[in-house]
Amino acid sequence: QVNVVQSGGALVQAGGSLRLSCAASGRTIITYTMAWFRQAPGKEREFTAAINWNGASTYYLDSVKGRFTISRGNVKNTVYLQMNSLKPEDTAVYYCAVGGSLDGLGYRYWGQGTQVTVSS
Repeated sequence: QVNVVQSGGALVQAGGSLRLSCAASGRTIITYTMAWFRQAPGKEREFTAAINWNGASTYYLDSVKGRFTISRGNVKNTVYLQMNSLKPEDTAVYYCAVGGSLDGLGYRYWGQGTQVTVSS
């Protein structure tokens, strides 16, 4: 069993920054790829960023490249999403996911979701 707990959502103004955090617990979690997805109102869930188990490989959605940074903590079962230069179109519920691939497939364990709202 893997438990995923996330935090950090908020209401921010356009151009601002926010950091999301996610911690996973469970056996062998240290070897899992971890990722962030987001879902805006009325839209499908979108694979946003991912990082492999040792941080050597990452993936970013084109629209967030250069603005978002995914990283793993010193304790490898944690992952962060630093979001800078936020835009209103970044408004969504953000989900942390664990145990899939760098191309967004096969994620088995999910966090509860956290709301990020960017005002113009």
